[in-house]
Amino acid sequence: MEESCKSLKESIITLERLLHISRHLNSTLEMRPLLQQIVESARDLTDADGASILLMEVDDRLRFAAACGPDANLLEIAEVPLDNSLAGWVVRNRQMLIVEDVLSDPRHFVIKSVDPTQSLLAVPMLFGDQIIGVLESVTTKTRHSFTPQDIETLETLSSVAAVAVQNARLFEQSDWVAEVVHEIRTPLTAILSYADLLQRPDISDAMRTEFVTIIQQETQRVNALATQFLDLARLESGRIRMAQHRLCVGEIMNAAANTIRPTITNNRQNLRVEFPDDLPCTVGDDQRVHQVLLNLLSNAAKYSDPGDTITLMAKVTNLELLISVADTGPGIPADQLPKLFHKFARLPGKEHQVTGTGLGLVISRQIVEAHNGKIWVESEVGKGTTFYFSLPIIAPDNVR
Repeated sequence: MEESCKSLKESIITLERLLHISRHLNSTLEMRPLLQQIVESARDLTDADGASILLMEVDDRLRFAAACGPDANLLEIAEVPLDNSLAGWVVRNRQMLIVEDVLSDPRHFVIKSVDPTQSLLAVPMLFGDQIIGVLESVTTKTRHSFTPQDIETLETLSSVAAVAVQNARLFEQSDWVAEVVHEIRTPLTAILSYADLLQRPDISDAMRTEFVTIIQQETQRVNALATQFLDLARLESGRIRMAQHRLCVGEIMNAAANTIRPTITNNRQNLRVEFPDDLPCTVGDDQRVHQVLLNLLSNAAKYSDPGDTITLMAKVTNLELLISVADTGPGIPADQLPKLFHKFARLPGKEHQVTGTGLGLVISRQIVEAHNGKIWVESEVGKGTTFYFSLPIIAPDNVR
């Protein structure tokens, strides 16, 4: 009787936690933090070492979309086939699966450079009749017997998570459609207007040349918007995977500085690059980190004045690489700082002076967060602005 009461109390506590998690998940519409909340909840609720979500891809493969626990960084770039994998078996059979000794199971798909899984509980993520992925809880330190309560808990969480993921996808799609139409309408209107003017017989050759130039510029703007829209949409949905190569930030800083230097020189500004000789390498996507640095350096050059100094710096702090781009420009009002990482954010009064899509900082945030880092800004009007981002230091021994 006493044991039964204890079990009932534990079930009630778990149910209350699930209700709290459910409310939290359904209020989160941004995909990356949503997925991270789900895996952390799965790990904690089942007392596991780690957890992961694998989502279905269009080519009938499963991709790790989020993970927590050991080797989470390496898992999030891995793909798993539907055949010859435990997660694939769950998808094919639409059933939960418990394996207490994963290494001896012939269905186990080995992911190199990742600590082996000892025990696994996996459940399908079902949205109506559609299976969208697999939610897993795993142990890596010892073998583990998942309980009936663990099964019930993970299946309930999986149902809630599937709805939340689909809601986030639908929100992203509708949100994107509205924003694409709004942002592309202005340059398209200009192109159509000047194309109509070109047909008038009374315009001079000088005006004709001017109109053609404007049409070309606005066409390039539409192309840039489309490119960055697609890039950001893939990043937000998790469809772009970060490469996991040996990442030497000092080399990338020098490359980014060399790319932006002609612009800074033309603006009559100064550029400084500072980092210690013993700056450690880590693991990540060198091209994407280069993209972040260029975005931050370009913004600093755009919003700074002639004579200002832009400083690109890196150092090690708290087992992380801390990279910063500081300028001695006019600074940003405090009420504008929270808006900077929103889509199409531009500083008041600068909208017509500064060119760009207004997506660079949003893309940078997605790239940094995909590396399990953070990005933020500090500024003081009249003294300048500093953008910071951090990257975890991961030993690059097992990557090329």
